[in-house]
Amino acid sequence: MTRLPEHARFVIIGAGIHGLSTAWHLGELLTARGEGSGRDILVLDKADVGAGASGIACGVVRNNYFQPAMRELMAHSVGVWESDPQAFSYHPVGYLQISPEVMHADVASIHAQQQAIGYDSTFVEGAEESARYLESIFSDWQAKNITSVLHERRGGYANNKASIHGLAAKARAAGVRIHAGVRVTDLVVEGSGVHAVQTDAGTIRCDTVVVAVGPWVRDFWAMLNLAETVPVVGHDGQSHQRPMWTYWSLQEGTLGVDPSFLTDNRGGMPPVVHVDTDAPLYDDIDGSLVTDRLWGIYFKPDFNFGGVQGGAMPFVVDRPTDQVAVDPYGPASPDFVVGADFARMWTAGLAHCLKRFAGKRELFSKEPSGGIGCFTPDSFPVFDVFRENAYVIADSNHGYKMIGVGALVAEELLGTAQPLLEPFRFSRYAAGRLHPQSNSPFPWS
Repeated sequence: MTRLPEHARFVIIGAGIHGLSTAWHLGELLTARGEGSGRDILVLDKADVGAGASGIACGVVRNNYFQPAMRELMAHSVGVWESDPQAFSYHPVGYLQISPEVMHADVASIHAQQQAIGYDSTFVEGAEESARYLESIFSDWQAKNITSVLHERRGGYANNKASIHGLAAKARAAGVRIHAGVRVTDLVVEGSGVHAVQTDAGTIRCDTVVVAVGPWVRDFWAMLNLAETVPVVGHDGQSHQRPMWTYWSLQEGTLGVDPSFLTDNRGGMPPVVHVDTDAPLYDDIDGSLVTDRLWGIYFKPDFNFGGVQGGAMPFVVDRPTDQVAVDPYGPASPDFVVGADFARMWTAGLAHCLKRFAGKRELFSKEPSGGIGCFTPDSFPVFDVFRENAYVIADSNHGYKMIGVGALVAEELLGTAQPLLEPFRFSRYAAGRLHPQSNSPFPWS
């Protein structure tokens, strides 16, 4: 039986990317400032380190965002990934955003603002120029309707579980206590604050609680007695009552080839590839039409299990939010694993991009994959304090790549407001300060 303390100054719920990053940075700050130590921090997880969304993440690290606030926040996070690539199992291979004309202006603005904040990237414009640039990386490149390429020199990908365990090691080295196998059953709200955290192993009084639970945020929102729907002033200037949380089914999988199958012209590891295009997509096996709408895929080598891993556009889970079962999560779920439609679309997309993938669908992994993400009303994160002492990290499925959020949250927990987090306050909904929307087929771009 796990023995929990009766009191902890900071209780962090969730041993994923945000919970562990916050714990690590907070422990180091407390010690450096002489204001305590990592022993003041208790991390709880109902399963284990990296057992949730962080542990099955595709692992892509990028700064390809149309929203200026997201770009600045991601530039900060990439810096944290780069601070210890070995501990985080991070591969800084770069990132390619390959786009059609309908997205040209959006991607051009991303490049311009990346330059303004000193984020190294190259922008290639024009169909012929884009084709030449991509063929200089992949000799068998063949995607249609491409008129721009944004090549981020920074970014890349990390191995999901290895990076989370690296974070856990840093947190423990800072003195943080991590208790796995402890399920939080309720938050005791007394007056205007959270007095204690109830678990299946006992009740812990706390001064501050940090909710960093990924797709389980809906349930903790309810524990905080917060509203299921919220007023949102949209881009049209009108106020609309919107659900605070919406679940999307995430479409990711692996092609069972040797990871070295995806190499560049030099025989090395290429950048992560993200392709959006409005060219009709045809099945590379039977020639039938898959889609004639704007579509997108991303892919990279997968050295965890071997193969090429990636995904495609998510879709909204078509059921009331309160009826979406988050547990069992990810590949263990009978409801939210990818099926034949995704395998057909993604492998056809791979073949549309690179000749080497033609006819390889039979190698698509039969192992369960996929999951669900919990999205906010505008599909972007909320980082804010509720009930006076409950700091909620609601990443809106941007989580894994945003390893640096924990460093910023740690500063705020000790009283120093962080400008990078200001655009992500909950108050933006009622005030109409929503993040701008891009023309990408992905809700988070």
